[in-house]
Amino acid sequence: MTLAPFVQTLGRGPGRSRSLTREEAEAAMQIMLSGEADPQAVGAVLMLLRMKGEVADEIAGLASAAQASVAAMPDSDLDWPSYAAGRTRGLPWFLLAAKLVARSGRRVLLHGWNGPDAAVRAGLPEAGIPVARSADAAARALDASNIAYVPLETMSPALFDLLRLRDVLGLRSCINTVARMLNPGRAAAGVQGVFHPSYRLLQADAAQALGWQHLSVIKGGGGEFERHPGKSAAAFGLRYGSSWQQTLPADTKDIRRLADGPSHAGALQDLWEGRFHDDFARAIVLGTATLAFDTLGVSDPRALTEDLWAARLTPLAA
Repeated sequence: MTLAPFVQTLGRGPGRSRSLTREEAEAAMQIMLSGEADPQAVGAVLMLLRMKGEVADEIAGLASAAQASVAAMPDSDLDWPSYAAGRTRGLPWFLLAAKLVARSGRRVLLHGWNGPDAAVRAGLPEAGIPVARSADAAARALDASNIAYVPLETMSPALFDLLRLRDVLGLRSCINTVARMLNPGRAAAGVQGVFHPSYRLLQADAAQALGWQHLSVIKGGGGEFERHPGKSAAAFGLRYGSSWQQTLPADTKDIRRLADGPSHAGALQDLWEGRFHDDFARAIVLGTATLAFDTLGVSDPRALTEDLWAARLTPLAA
């Protein structure tokens, strides 16, 4: 199994090179995930794709192969990837937004890896979100609380190894985008955050090529699906399989940086349980959850979000 034909296609030079077809990209990913490809060739393919700039068919093909390689996960209603490095983000308030969605009865499956940034992993227990290291564990967590987080390194060690090539190559590759497209629970709706705005439309177009129905992609806090409440947000994605775009107005006049504020993970639990009050942090949670509910097709997502927040400490009926 060799990646040489794909390196040749991508690297022939001006006027001769071209993008991979979806079928070629899928075949290339199958080889890269097999562990049998020459490591230099893997690096060449990833960096040539980066230099050229990935197109939607390439991402769709790569994602199809990656998804097929992942062990079947329990069905979910909302796919929520978390793969940002977090350089410009404070605490992962979006975890509370995901928890709020789960309290509505929707099954939320988070998955991810954040490199050297430990904030998300440290925030999971504070937010009361169970970490599931197998499909069975994810099923139990979703059945018990409608939410689970699956680490990429246990869900797909081979894809994790490709993602970690950033440490060797010194540059981000398309694997970051592919991981966001895994949708391991085959949810009909998904939310995604990006750091670079150009990836919003790329990921939406790739999702459409894959036959997804509902998706919202924003430039979020540190690259996560997390709304800054003091800024308008350009959202891209899909609604009922068709392209969708909307500019979301700011929720507050407070334009502080997301990184401002508390930095200890315990603040997540304190905000949820009412021991800590911060209107800005609360607005992050509610704005993010509102867009997630809109993605799920809720007719009045803001009203549902506010009702759930007001009743967040009320035990759910068995």
